[in-house]
Amino acid sequence: MLHFSIETMSKGKRRIVSLVPSITELLYSLELDEEVVGITKFCVHPGSWLSSKRNIGGTKNLRIEDIINLQPDLIIASKEENVQQQVEDLGYTLDVFITDIITLDDALKLITDIGQVTYKVEASISLKERIEAAFLQLSLHTSNIVIKPTVVYLIWKEPYMTVGADTFIHNMLVAAGFNNLFANSTRYPTVTLEELNVLLPNYIFLSSEPYPFNDFHLAALQRQLPHSKIVLVDGEMFSWYGSRMLSFPKYIQESLRL
Repeated sequence: MLHFSIETMSKGKRRIVSLVPSITELLYSLELDEEVVGITKFCVHPGSWLSSKRNIGGTKNLRIEDIINLQPDLIIASKEENVQQQVEDLGYTLDVFITDIITLDDALKLITDIGQVTYKVEASISLKERIEAAFLQLSLHTSNIVIKPTVVYLIWKEPYMTVGADTFIHNMLVAAGFNNLFANSTRYPTVTLEELNVLLPNYIFLSSEPYPFNDFHLAALQRQLPHSKIVLVDGEMFSWYGSRMLSFPKYIQESLRL
């Protein structure tokens, strides 16, 4: 969703503030180093921008005054990751581009939308086409899997939380050839160990974010859920849309080796 009209934007070099880590990485991939002036403390890619760009707070705890003082002419926010009231406060006086990404197609369109509003159309189209080619190769690989392995993808602990069908992570699991056992749920439902022992998924993925699952959690859960294979996975690969998607098919086929 756009808070402004692309057609009426003035031309010239932009001053951009990104409120979304995955989009910050996309902006870097589109070679917008000079244009980006502010990022969140969670925008860790590229690492060099953490020191060269203004830190404007967390994704859900923005320093509004700092953002306004940067005098940006484009702010990029996310319906999923940012607080609605904070984004609306910025929108009273500044132009805000709000993303709402659920499917792979949403994410691909976002890349070219970002390319349009930042005057990087050709670069964005090239990136989109490379991602499409990589996912096509992945789909050829997964199409040979007759019975899709079942999976529960955990994003949080105490309580354990997983992902429903209306999430980007779910769509990435499907693209990777998995059957999400919570595909009939929405958003981020809670799940207990007792339920997992009844469901008996082939795999339980422990994401590195937002909860930082580690080897200790893996070992403990493997003892409690002996009939499922517990795997630590890179949360950025499953939840970051944008240029990170280019690495996803290789990650699935080589790094996870599932």
